Amino acid sequence: MKVQNSQYLSALQIRDRYLNQKVQTGQTESPAKGTSFQDILNQKANPVQETAGLKFSKHAANRLENRNIRLTEDQMERLNGGTQKAGAKGIRESLVIVDQFAFIVNVPNHTVVTAMDQTEADENVFTNIDGAVIM
Repeated sequence: MKVQNSQYLSALQIRDRYLNQKVQTGQTESPAKGTSFQDILNQKANPVQETAGLKFSKHAANRLENRNIRLTEDQMERLNGGTQKAGAKGIRESLVIVDQFAFIVNVPNHTVVTAMDQTEADENVFTNIDGAVIM
């Protein structure tokens, strides 16, 4: 069904736009059998992404995508390890540097607040942190 000359989208257009987005492998994402519509809706509407024990805020996830930052599994493990080290020292808002990437992490919530690579950190000034971990 095609809806033309209308400001509203059909259910099929919404489904195609939000549920059939491309994943990194280039294949379309298909929901697992038995997954309810509510589960899919909650997953797509969830403002944070979880990876390796850390959550990425919507802002941080957008920064990663906009800045084309792709983390390897090793880098994610080191980021998680840096967050744990910061927590052990009582740091609440930490700068965690992994290779050429810098992350601001809210340690108590295990949430990456923002991310940047070396080119965005031109001034090398980071505010509102109370500690730094270099991995």
